[in-house]
Amino acid sequence: MGMTTIENADALVTVEPGARTSQMVLSGDGARVVVFAFDTGTALTEHRAPGPILVQALAGHLTFTAEGVTTDLRPGGVIHLDAGIPHAVHALEPSKMLLTLIRKD
Repeated sequence: MGMTTIENADALVTVEPGARTSQMVLSGDGARVVVFAFDTGTALTEHRAPGPILVQALAGHLTFTAEGVTTDLRPGGVIHLDAGIPHAVHALEPSKMLLTLIRKD
């Protein structure tokens, strides 16, 4: 059994003007973690994840839309979504988000 530690996920990406950037920060048994940085108005357009996901806002203000429902996502907020559900993320201000992709084996 191994252990991986991420001291400060927020520090691993930088908001770049007019862009959305991402960095995979962990790939372990059963999960992958990706940190995203969004400038105001940038987005992840509607897509599906192959497994369940957890989304957590690290900074800023995002909206998360799934199944016709849009939810505000601010630092400390966490959303769980089952596999295969179409969803989208939009930044209302410079923002950072942590995404955990859960692998079901």
